Amino acid sequence: MAERGRVRLVVLNYNGGHEVVRCFDHLTALRWPPDELELVLIDNGSSDGSAHAVAARHPRVEVVQLDRNRGFPANNVALRDLAGVRYVGLVNNDAFVEPDFLAPLVEALEADRSLGAACPLILFEHQYVELAVEAPAERPGPGDPRELGVKLTGARVAGEDVWRRVHVPHGGHGLEVSGRSSWQWTGRRAVVRVPVRRGEPRPDRIELQAAALSPRAATFTSGRVRTDVEVHERPSWIEVAVDGEPVDVVNNAGSVVFDDGYGADRGFGEVDSGQFDEPAEVFAWCGGAVLLRPDYLADVGLFDEHLFLYYEDTDLSWRGQARGWRYRFVPHARVRHLHAATSIDGSARFQYFTERNRLLVLAKNAPVPLLRRALGGFLGQTYDAARRDIAAALAQGRRPNPVPTYRRLRAGLGFLRSAPHALRVRRRLRRRQTVSDAELLTALVPAAGMPSSPGPAPAGGC
Repeated sequence: MAERGRVRLVVLNYNGGHEVVRCFDHLTALRWPPDELELVLIDNGSSDGSAHAVAARHPRVEVVQLDRNRGFPANNVALRDLAGVRYVGLVNNDAFVEPDFLAPLVEALEADRSLGAACPLILFEHQYVELAVEAPAERPGPGDPRELGVKLTGARVAGEDVWRRVHVPHGGHGLEVSGRSSWQWTGRRAVVRVPVRRGEPRPDRIELQAAALSPRAATFTSGRVRTDVEVHERPSWIEVAVDGEPVDVVNNAGSVVFDDGYGADRGFGEVDSGQFDEPAEVFAWCGGAVLLRPDYLADVGLFDEHLFLYYEDTDLSWRGQARGWRYRFVPHARVRHLHAATSIDGSARFQYFTERNRLLVLAKNAPVPLLRRALGGFLGQTYDAARRDIAAALAQGRRPNPVPTYRRLRAGLGFLRSAPHALRVRRRLRRRQTVSDAELLTALVPAAGMPSSPGPAPAGGC
């Protein structure tokens, strides 16, 4: 057994409702001596009474209430004074640790003093049933080369709206948003995963809301059962039979950075079939659940408050890599995460901060050629969005959707406003860098040929 010492676990909360109370239910049930465990809640100006609910239910939790929402870097409040703290950890307010979560992480840090962080296997809280979707596909017209099969706009299980947690890991064209509506197009063939509650009997049927460019037959296959339906231009609800055992799906097994500058959760969207059962060195850790060495934080600094939301942990990880620190994924430490419970994937806020902050992190840390490629890619993707969603739609007499282009332009302007700060920090970091750019680049993951996935999941709470 590793030598034990005082461990501080920090939960950042913003209107976490009953989920943050449940988070502390799990933390107080950890198999770790209570007198060697500090539990801290940093409340980011919540208005839903959740911080008071935690204090009432768990009086041993230290509650620090801030006057306003300071974003993810508000964790710094609990990271600045670590006198007497052996290790400090972060846990999302919608994450639920297993009882033995802490010991394997401590043992990893105890065994190797060059490790700045140890990170667990994070699984989605829900399990998923899988559906194979097949439908004839067609292209919308010039300027949009996609082949579109079925447009999915909603999902219900036993009457509960679960659309926000539906995955299209293969054969989809990504989440699209306009106003309060969101949808995902499939191609000719796709895999769709629909969440079901763990520990409850699997439902025999689920409901999907679907449409198409023109009427067509579509087939939904789950296990040994098949449902044939007719899909029309207007969205309508269809009932689909499901079969087979629900599966666990990975949220994060450590984090990666691709050689095109995008950060992502390692293993995101993969069915957990034992492929992440071995420890591994990773380029970055996820702030949704991690245990950090105070000496590492003292060396590389805390979260950049300019970032506010997303990519802060990728930034801090990269800064540590440049100083020679290493990070280890520890699979026997496990966490369940209610993904997108606080911030909604595809929302304007999500898209603004992920795009802006990705470019800022690269401006601070990346070699110049990688930064140039990322900026060029951003401009090219913005041009493609404008051509597809505005110019092509107008040429075809369809209603244009300027939202994706507008959001990308807004993120680009946000980057330009913050770029002077990022470049000043870059000069300071370059003076302290001890690992060469060439060596850092070898740790990045090639983006070309990567399998289709639900999309990069930017760090900063996963």
